[in-house]
Amino acid sequence: MEPVRTCVGCRARAPRSSLLRVVQRDGELVADERAALPGRGAWVHDTDTCVDAALRRRAFGRALRVSGPLDTQTFQNTHQRNG
Repeated sequence: MEPVRTCVGCRARAPRSSLLRVVQRDGELVADERAALPGRGAWVHDTDTCVDAALRRRAFGRALRVSGPLDTQTFQNTHQRNG
C-alpha cells in the first residue's frame, strides 16, 4: 500500500507519488523532485491551482514549521516555467 499525504494547497489526501515534495533550504522554498532531500517536507499537487493556494495561504511556512520569512519567489518562478 502506497503512503498517503495531504496537499497543503487543497488539503486533499492523495498518494505520495502524485504530489510534489517541497523543502526549505537556507530560507528558500525548493522543489524536491526525487523526495530525497533531508529535512521536513510539505506536499502539494504540482498544479498552479494548488501551488497558488498554498502560497496565498502561507501554508508552506506552517507545514515546514518555519518561524521567519520564507523566500517563495524562486520556487514560484521555477514552478511557473515548469508547470
